[in-house]
Amino acid sequence: MAPTLGGKGDSGGSDSRFFTTQKKGEMHELRMELHSTDRTAKVDAVKKVIASMTVGKDVSMLFTDVLNCVQTGNIELKKLVYLYLINYAKSQPELTLLAVNTFVKDANDPNPLIRALAVRTMGCIRVDRITEYLCEPLSRALRDEDPYVRKTAAVCVAKLYDIAPGLVQERGFLEVLHDLISDSNPSVVANGVAALSEIAETSGRDVMKISAAVLQKLLAALNECTEWGQVFILDSLAKYTPADAREAEGIIERVTPRLQHANSAVVMSAVKVILAYMEVMGSSGANADAIRNLTRKLAPPLVTLLNSEPEIQYVALRNINLIVQKRPNILEDEIRVFFCKYNDPIYVKMEKLEIIIKLVSEKNIDKVLLELKEYATEVDVDFVRKSVSAIGRCAVKLERAAERCIGVLLELIQTKVNYVVQESVIVIKDIFRRYPNRYE
Repeated sequence: MAPTLGGKGDSGGSDSRFFTTQKKGEMHELRMELHSTDRTAKVDAVKKVIASMTVGKDVSMLFTDVLNCVQTGNIELKKLVYLYLINYAKSQPELTLLAVNTFVKDANDPNPLIRALAVRTMGCIRVDRITEYLCEPLSRALRDEDPYVRKTAAVCVAKLYDIAPGLVQERGFLEVLHDLISDSNPSVVANGVAALSEIAETSGRDVMKISAAVLQKLLAALNECTEWGQVFILDSLAKYTPADAREAEGIIERVTPRLQHANSAVVMSAVKVILAYMEVMGSSGANADAIRNLTRKLAPPLVTLLNSEPEIQYVALRNINLIVQKRPNILEDEIRVFFCKYNDPIYVKMEKLEIIIKLVSEKNIDKVLLELKEYATEVDVDFVRKSVSAIGRCAVKLERAAERCIGVLLELIQTKVNYVVQESVIVIKDIFRRYPNRYE
C-alpha cells in the first residue's frame, strides 16, 4: 500500500509540498529537523522522509532518527513513524528489533487508538524475530475492553498465521477468533469472520466451523456491520450447508434484503448465498413456489449491476454467465439488458454476447437476430466475428429458427466485407453439419 499523508500540513497548504525535490545535503537537514524540539517541525520532517520514501528514494539511513520520534503522545506523528517502520522492516530487521519495546509499551497505552495502532503495525512487520514479541500484546488485544482494539487484533491473527501458522495454533488464537464471532460488537464479529476465512484459504482447512449458535450470531451481525463486513459474513454463509430446506429458507429470508444494497459486492455475495441454498431447497412440491418467488427476486438486482461502471459490469457479467448456465429462467425475460451499447468496452460486449446466446429462445429470436445483424456491421473485427458466430450458435440451438439465421447470414455475405464473409462461411458449414441435407 502506498503510504498516505494525513490531511493538510500544520503550516497551511496541502501536503504536496513535501514532495517537492530538496537540495543536496537534505539528509543532514532532515536529521536536524527530526531532532527538533518543536513538534510541528518534527511532524513535517517525518512527512518529508515519508514523501521521499514514497517516490522511491532510499531514506533508510535515517532509521534511528525516525525511530526516536516514536516516543510521543501525538498520534499523527506515531502513525507516520510506524508507516516508515513497516516499509523498512524487511531490509533492516536488526534495527526494527529496537522498536519492539515501543510497540509493547504502546500496546498497553490508555488510548485505545494507540493500542490498536501498535498491534496493527506489529502484524504488518513481517519479520520472524518480531513475531515472538507480538504474541503477548496480541493475546491481550484480542480480549481488550475496546471493540476497536479487538477488531484490529482479529485481522492481525490472520497476518500472523501467514508468517507463523504453528505459533497461532500453539497460542490458541484460532479458538479466540471463534469466541470473537460471538462478540457483542458487529464489527468485531465481521473481522473475526474475515480472519478465519483468510486462514481457511491459506491453510486449505475449514477453520470456520459454523454451528447453529454461530449461525444466529452471524445473521444478527449482518444487519449491523459495514458493507465489507457483510461481504465476509455472506461469503462464509455461502460455504455453510443448511441442515434442511426449512433452515435454508430461513437463512435466505434474512439474506434477501441485501439484494437491495448499494455496494455491488454485497449484492453478488447475497446472490451467491441464495443460489447455493436454492439447491438445498430442491424444486419439488411445496418448495417449487418458493423457488419461483426467489427466481423473480434475483433478476432485478442482477440487472441493476449492469448500470455500474464497466469494470463492475464485467465482473457482474462473468457471474451472470455462470448463473444463467445453472438457472437460465432467472433472466429469461431480461435479454434486452444484455444488448450491447455503442460505448460499451469490448470486454463487456464479448461477455454480453455469450449471455445473449445462452438466453436466446423461440420467443426472442427475432429481436436477437436483428441485434446480432447490427453488431456484424461494427468496426471491431473480433466483435464482428463473434457476432456472426453467435448467429450460427443460435441456429444450432433453435431448430425452428435455423432458416431465419441462415437468411441473416446470406444477407451478411452480400456485404462482401472479407472477414464477415469468411466467418459467415465457417458458420454456415457448422449449420449444415447440424442439419444435413436441409438447407444446401
